[in-house]
Amino acid sequence: MIYWDLFWAFFVANILGYGGGPATIPLTQQQIVDHYGWMTNTEFVDMLAVANALPGPIATKIAAFAGYQEAGWLGLIVATIGTVAPSAIAIIILLKILNHFKQSPVVKGMTMLVQPVIAVMMIQLTWQFSSVSFDSIGIWQSIFIGAISLVAIIWWKIHPAIMIVAAFVYGGVVLPYLMA
Repeated sequence: MIYWDLFWAFFVANILGYGGGPATIPLTQQQIVDHYGWMTNTEFVDMLAVANALPGPIATKIAAFAGYQEAGWLGLIVATIGTVAPSAIAIIILLKILNHFKQSPVVKGMTMLVQPVIAVMMIQLTWQFSSVSFDSIGIWQSIFIGAISLVAIIWWKIHPAIMIVAAFVYGGVVLPYLMA
């Protein structure tokens, strides 16, 4: 039963995750944390932080981690297939249909009007992650790290991967002394 649950949880999250990996994160979180209870919200945030530091698509990394945690190597494979299957199926079918009707105002309207929904989902996820951060390291530390990251990424054009590595270093080297 766990294999079916792993497949279905990731299949559903990824078939509804319009817009790619980041859009699937809130849906995957709902499945992993709220529906199946495989992780707490804090564990999900920690797993997501590590997954974001690694190369590759975020959705498959989440599936691999959760699948392995719940059912070992076979769980990893099943969850990853559940993640990839919707995209493979949908890309084949939908692109044929959308290409045929790409000039249709209905198709244009559908793709444009779903964007605010995705934006709201990302804002909700950001709020939840901020709450976990505030609870774990404090509001001022969270604001400091967020502000430095914002300035570094937007104005100084530092690659986000470098900021993730810097946050890991800060968390492993500096933060333990500040929290002691």
